[in-house]
Amino acid sequence: MTALIEVILPVFLVIGFGYVAVWRGLFSDAGVDGLMRFTQTFALPCLLFKAMSDLDLSQNFSLALLGSFYTGALACFICGTLGGRYLFKRDWEDAIAIGFCALFSNTLLLGIPITERAYGTDALAGNFAIIAMHAPFGYFLGITAMEIVRNQGGARRQLPWKVLNAMFHNSLIIGIVLGLTVNLSGMALPVTVADAIDLMVRAALPAALFGLGGVLYRYRPEGDMRTILFVCAISLGLHPLIVWTMGRATGLDIADFRSAILTAAMAPGVNAYVFANMYGRARRVAASSVLIATGGSVLTIWGWLYILP
Repeated sequence: MTALIEVILPVFLVIGFGYVAVWRGLFSDAGVDGLMRFTQTFALPCLLFKAMSDLDLSQNFSLALLGSFYTGALACFICGTLGGRYLFKRDWEDAIAIGFCALFSNTLLLGIPITERAYGTDALAGNFAIIAMHAPFGYFLGITAMEIVRNQGGARRQLPWKVLNAMFHNSLIIGIVLGLTVNLSGMALPVTVADAIDLMVRAALPAALFGLGGVLYRYRPEGDMRTILFVCAISLGLHPLIVWTMGRATGLDIADFRSAILTAAMAPGVNAYVFANMYGRARRVAASSVLIATGGSVLTIWGWLYILP
């Protein structure tokens, strides 16, 4: 009960404040769009930039950690895609969008604050190592699969350019790449610049969580409930279960094991809807999966925190 009250509920209360504010007309849709644009285009990339520039790459990029998490992510993408195609009789493009929903955990807006509140700031190194690969891996996999399906018999030469162009127009990926560049080069930022980035970082998570609540208000379920529950089950149950099994098999240390499990146990992130909307496929499934899984994760995260060492 302590974990629920002290770790999980404060994070979800901030999301709830955003949800209620939009629901009651205290915060406009335009305000939500502006807030999310600020956080996703500027504040969160600054957070990722700082994390990547400060990360000890030799210590934190563990093959066992990344292998455990991304084996689970790949398995969930395959399971979600095949389930969309063969269980729910969707066409391949819809199925890939459904698979992307099952793949793309909310590692940043939920994974970071919950891990931090549960185990402290020093426990976040494993989270950031996973996040450094998350958007590149997820978008590379999803875009490549979608473009292959959409361009059957078409010009395959343009496929690598389409994938790279889509990935490097993502501000989160740009923040990660710039942070890694500073890290590897050993460059020292001017104190004034570093302080300005710190100010942006402090605003990132609370503003993003509040904005997420406003965004979720738009994602009310409107059918496709069996498919939505299928995505929720994969995201909240199958992914962390695979990571648990892989982590035990590879001998992950406790800190990395916690980071991997909690990151895998998060609901689908808003990027799941962004991807579906980008291709105009399975948007209702993506939107409603984000909403329902985010609500359901209050209890499932509590369960994972209870059984984690």
